[in-house]
Amino acid sequence: MAKVAFLGLGVMGYPMAGHLVAAGHEVTVYNRTAAKAEAWVKQHGGSMETTPREAAAGAEFVMTCVGNDDDLRMVCTGKDGAFAGMEEGTILVDHTTVSAKVTRDLAAIASGGGIGYVDAPISGGQAGAENGQLSVMCGGEQAVFDRAAPVIDAYAKICRRLGDTGAGQITKMCNQIAIAGLVQGLSEALHFAQKAEMDGAKVVEVISQGAAGSWQMQNRYQTMLDDHFEHGFAVDWMRKDLGICLDTADEIGASLPVTALVDQFYKDVQKMGGGRWDTSSLLKRLTRE
Repeated sequence: MAKVAFLGLGVMGYPMAGHLVAAGHEVTVYNRTAAKAEAWVKQHGGSMETTPREAAAGAEFVMTCVGNDDDLRMVCTGKDGAFAGMEEGTILVDHTTVSAKVTRDLAAIASGGGIGYVDAPISGGQAGAENGQLSVMCGGEQAVFDRAAPVIDAYAKICRRLGDTGAGQITKMCNQIAIAGLVQGLSEALHFAQKAEMDGAKVVEVISQGAAGSWQMQNRYQTMLDDHFEHGFAVDWMRKDLGICLDTADEIGASLPVTALVDQFYKDVQKMGGGRWDTSSLLKRLTRE
C-alpha cells in the first residue's frame, strides 16, 4: 500500500480518491474549494491540506484530476505546486484531459527534479468513477507506468500504456472524437424516429442488437427520449476537449470534419443554455421549437 496525494475532487476525482482509501492506501487530498476536501475527509477518512505542495509532501504518488491546462500548471508548478513538495523518485499521475503539449512540458519539468510522470486521462463518466470502472489510457516511461499501475487499478476497469509521454492524451482525443460522432448519430436516429411517429424505445431495442449498437445507445437512449440531460460529462467540458482535438489535428495535419461540425453543434447547445447538460443533449438542438 502506498502514500498517495490526490489533487482535485470534482465529480470524477472525489470518488476516485475514495477508491484509493478503500484499496488500503494512505490518502491526502487537496481541492481548490476547501469545503469539498473537508466533506471528502469526513466521508472517507484520510487527511487534507490547503496547498498542492503540502498535500504532495512525503507522498509516493501524486494524482491530479483538475479542469484544464492552466489548472494543471497551477497545481503542479510554482512555490505551492505539487512538484515543490515531491521528492526524487516519486511519481505524478495526471488524470486530467489536457493538451499533449502541456503534458510534455510538465513531464520535462518533473524529469528535471527526478520525478516520474504518467499522463493518464480517463473515460467512463461519473458512473465509471463512482463504480471504479474507468478506462485509463496512459503515456510515459514503461518503468514509471509499471510502478503506478497497481495504484491506478483502485478505480480502473482497464489501464494500459499506449506509448511515451503524451500518448495517453492522444488516445483520449481519439476517444472524444469517436464519442462526438456517435452521440450526433444517435441523436439524429432518435429525432428521425420521433418525426416518423415511431416508438423510439422499440426502435432502439431492435437496432441496438445489430451493427448500430454502442455504449452511448445502451446507456443514453432512454434518458434522451425522456428529455433528461443531467447525466455524466457536461457540454462545456466536451467543447474544451474537442478544442484540444481540433488544435492537435491542425498541428499534425489530421482531418476531422465531423468533429469540427459536432463541436459547432455543441456550441449551439451552449447558446440554448445547456452548457451543463450532458453530451447527449445534442438531441435538444434537433428538437427545439
